[in-house]
Amino acid sequence: MANHKSAIKRIRSNDAKRLRNKYQHKTTRNAIRKLRSLTDKKEAEALLPSVTSMIQRLAKRNIIHTNKAANLVSGLQLKINKL
Repeated sequence: MANHKSAIKRIRSNDAKRLRNKYQHKTTRNAIRKLRSLTDKKEAEALLPSVTSMIQRLAKRNIIHTNKAANLVSGLQLKINKL
């Protein structure tokens, strides 16, 4: 257990940040899964900007790597173009 007051505060804030990051990451993964399952091109094109925004927000906050975000967005765009 932490001995310093600042270390105890740091543990609390890390737990809060971890939960928030986990929630945002899971929500984005579910949105990606939903987008990949769509077969209607119009519907997929309507959903793509919001999913792309979610992915880029995760990359900006260092929850996922920037290159991973770019690869995800690129793959989703390719999939929608093939529909």
